[in-house]
Amino acid sequence: MLLQGKVVVVSGVGPGLGRSIAVRAAHAGADVVLAARTESRLAEVAAEVTAAGRRAVTVPTDITDEGAATRLTERALAAFGRVDTLVNNAFAIPPITDLADVDLADVRAGFETNVLAALRLTRLFTPALAESKGSVVMINSAVLRHSRRTFGAYKMAKASLLALAQSLATELGPRGVRVNSVAPGYIWADSLKWYFAYLAKERGVDPRQVYDETAATLDLRKLPEPDEIADAVVFLASGMARAITGQCLDVNGGEFHH
Repeated sequence: MLLQGKVVVVSGVGPGLGRSIAVRAAHAGADVVLAARTESRLAEVAAEVTAAGRRAVTVPTDITDEGAATRLTERALAAFGRVDTLVNNAFAIPPITDLADVDLADVRAGFETNVLAALRLTRLFTPALAESKGSVVMINSAVLRHSRRTFGAYKMAKASLLALAQSLATELGPRGVRVNSVAPGYIWADSLKWYFAYLAKERGVDPRQVYDETAATLDLRKLPEPDEIADAVVFLASGMARAITGQCLDVNGGEFHH
């Protein structure tokens, strides 16, 4: 019960990592505020939170909209009177195109959701987090650790998010607020399962072969699952990490060493 009596806000709640973060936080004892654009998904995850014996508040939110983000802050505080952790999990896939060819408007759009919206939410929640001596966790990516072709715009956004987290750690630390990042690699969830099935069909092999070939490039020979990444988020949100700030915890099964 690492988060017993705490309140955790999770943005970008969907069927994968966002759901796992919310549910694992509930199992650790937290009440949860769920934010995403799709209301039906929020209801599904809220049911899992309440099944774990904790309270859930759902707030349909487009975090790129100042008014919607402000309403999220107000609803969270009205419901629970405090916020202990903000998890900036919302994500928009940047264009997967070489930087020499990418449309700059698409790059800007990626920054709006992946970086500026995270800054907006953090600023809105800072007074509450300072009062609770709370924390922020940014969900980053293993794209930080490589420079493969077509991932340039993705890496630009996530590198900026890392710089944002580190700078906020310095700014908010004197107010008792910790800011850290979690950088997953592969996440064995629905979207990756679909992609591996697609690759397998193209090659005429079993999807398990694609999994095994990919897993062979990781030290642990296993692709991390959403709950395993969510547990790292719970740790950073908990008192066990009370002296940790400005750090990026890679959760990638040993794909990259940092």
